[in-house]
Amino acid sequence: MMNSNKNTVSSLIPAGLQLREDYQIPVNSTLLATQYATDLIVNIAGKKPQIRRGKNNEYYIPLGEEEFLKTVLSLPEKGFVLISLFCVQDFEESPDFTLFYVFRLNGFTDVFAFMRCVRMETTSIATVFPSACWYEREVRDGFGIEFTDAFDKRRLFLHEAYPEGFHPLLKSFKNEKIQSVENPEEAYTFKQVEGEGVYQIPVGPVHAGIIEPGHFRFSAIGEHIFNLEIRLFYKHRGIEKLAEGKSPSACVPIAEVISGDETVANAVAFCTAVEKIAGIEIPTRASYLRAILLEMERIYSHMSDLSGMITDIGFPTMTTPFLIFRENIFRQNEFLTGSRFMRNAIDLGGVKKEISGEALSKLNLYLKIFVPQFESAITAVHASSSLIDRFSTTGILKKKLIAPLNLTGPIARAAGASYDVRLDHPYGIYKDIPPERSIKTAGDVLSRFEVKAEEILNSVTLIQKFIALIPKGAITAENTGFAILNIPNGYALSMVEAARGQNLHWVYVRNGLIDRYKVRTASFCNWQAIEHAVLGNIVPDFPLINKSLNLSYAGTDL
Repeated sequence: MMNSNKNTVSSLIPAGLQLREDYQIPVNSTLLATQYATDLIVNIAGKKPQIRRGKNNEYYIPLGEEEFLKTVLSLPEKGFVLISLFCVQDFEESPDFTLFYVFRLNGFTDVFAFMRCVRMETTSIATVFPSACWYEREVRDGFGIEFTDAFDKRRLFLHEAYPEGFHPLLKSFKNEKIQSVENPEEAYTFKQVEGEGVYQIPVGPVHAGIIEPGHFRFSAIGEHIFNLEIRLFYKHRGIEKLAEGKSPSACVPIAEVISGDETVANAVAFCTAVEKIAGIEIPTRASYLRAILLEMERIYSHMSDLSGMITDIGFPTMTTPFLIFRENIFRQNEFLTGSRFMRNAIDLGGVKKEISGEALSKLNLYLKIFVPQFESAITAVHASSSLIDRFSTTGILKKKLIAPLNLTGPIARAAGASYDVRLDHPYGIYKDIPPERSIKTAGDVLSRFEVKAEEILNSVTLIQKFIALIPKGAITAENTGFAILNIPNGYALSMVEAARGQNLHWVYVRNGLIDRYKVRTASFCNWQAIEHAVLGNIVPDFPLINKSLNLSYAGTDL
């Protein structure tokens, strides 16, 4: 996987070539991604597309229905990975709906968004791109568009209590109290698995701990799991609709609360998209400060995972050091920003308040003390044969599932993938100071533990580099106020590498207000991995497997 920021390739990929996950497209500065996409579509569909260059390393490619079906359905064999699918009503001059199918391709720092105009019915691509299944169900719930040949037409985020004909993302819908259905006629249909000795174990949606709701329906013979189906979206908050019609500045706090422990990642992603539309270049110091906070967020999130995995197998003594480390990181966060979760730190045009050189020096001093202590705690973990026995070969996630489901973050890198937004679609200061990749291949709980531990140390190294190199200067772009008040109509896509993986934000501004805000966190895709990771394991190992993935309910249920 290359780290170059150039959007170039040396030659077209022949039709029918299956790209490996680690395939690297050679660099040639004379052939841009625009030409690659044009030649690809001409080769497949026989028609030259009108390609629009986006504001933030994305290409928008409108296609007629015939060209769309020929092109998109041929993309898996070319190595394209579907990373998002969303709908926009009344996009630009279109009176109907526009579906955006967003793909990444190894070797490109750009992404490709194929645009498909539809009315109230269209066809599914989920049999070709499995990750499209949830997206299509989400579009159906939000807009009422039926995917007529879809293999799964069940509701996704609209549970039975929502009335028929209720589609909250339509422009005609106004945010107000709705009348829920008290006694739904039809219950949600789970997969029925039958056979001798088969029984079902329903877990949730209400759990014993203080966590958000989620339902897990196991099919087991004895203690061995051979099927799991999950159902989430019990606390749908309507965040995307809430942002509609608001000013970009008013939506920064909305982005922060998408998922509690991804405050900085989502705020940076939203602000970056708006800044690209408005033409705001944030100061270099602000870019460094954002990166420092992003890496601090990664550290405490991973630390929670490490302690949780050990707790779930009953080793409270060994858990204690990681809980102490996590608490100390929270205190550092509060000292730097005034908030343990670093709320109200990121703003359009940069950061909201200065972090002094003295505060950064104190952080650097703490990190020097932290590293040997953390390494000692990790060594103790590896010295415990009973702990390693529980982690090793448990909850294996196979590498072949990564691209079809768009699995990202530590859980994918623990299964042999190399993808990291900071390296493959670099943003901010990561363009100049990239992180190291932490990759394992076994795909089990132990690999996920080791990847997250390594990433904590890598984040510490990055923060120390940032502190050593951070320049003095402004923390907010001078033209921010004017630019936001005079923001042009436009749209942009941004991605960040949150602690759990690839978070994607797409912002569409019209008349100075948010017309459409689409968010997709890594958890939305990664939740589907758990249905595969538990297969063949025993039921008592489910909490451990679940914690090793550590997926966000709130970040999925927007």
